[in-house]
Amino acid sequence: MNTVALQTEDLPHYKYDDYVQWEGRWELIRGIPYAMVPAPLVKHQVICSNIILYLGELLKKCPKCRVILPVDWQVAEDTVVQPDVLVVCGDNIGIEKLTVTPVMVFEVLSPSTERKDRVLKYQLYENAGVKYYCIVDPENSSVTVFVLQKERFSQTGDFEDGLMPFDFGPCRVEIDFRDIFY
Repeated sequence: MNTVALQTEDLPHYKYDDYVQWEGRWELIRGIPYAMVPAPLVKHQVICSNIILYLGELLKKCPKCRVILPVDWQVAEDTVVQPDVLVVCGDNIGIEKLTVTPVMVFEVLSPSTERKDRVLKYQLYENAGVKYYCIVDPENSSVTVFVLQKERFSQTGDFEDGLMPFDFGPCRVEIDFRDIFY
């Protein structure tokens, strides 16, 4: 039996116009669709809620920065992702989809998304110019923070608690990571 290995170029390459036709929740990374099922675990959603409420309180006096739940962020014609929590600063954030680069992204790890969050999205967010990428590990109650420096992410640290300052441009906040796991 003669078998041929499937090559990446043999796979269909989808674009945003295809993506908007699909039912259910999907992400599209470099033309490859990723199903967003099953739904996140309760612990995952509690942590996301804590992050949103906490950042919302920190940023409520900043007229330029907003904390956003998962929305379609169209990074490129063949790439649309839905980060768990985003911070976007500026006036032109979009109505139907996000088209500007967030200043901060939080991804809360799930067993089904860990590799995608640590590898694919890490590279994607780095290349897109996200200033702060925070990977939250619910099992260890820790946050790994990456800061974009000279177009590359640099790991600032792993936090279970403690304060870290973030400069979003229009405003600055100090996050106590202990507060997102309570």
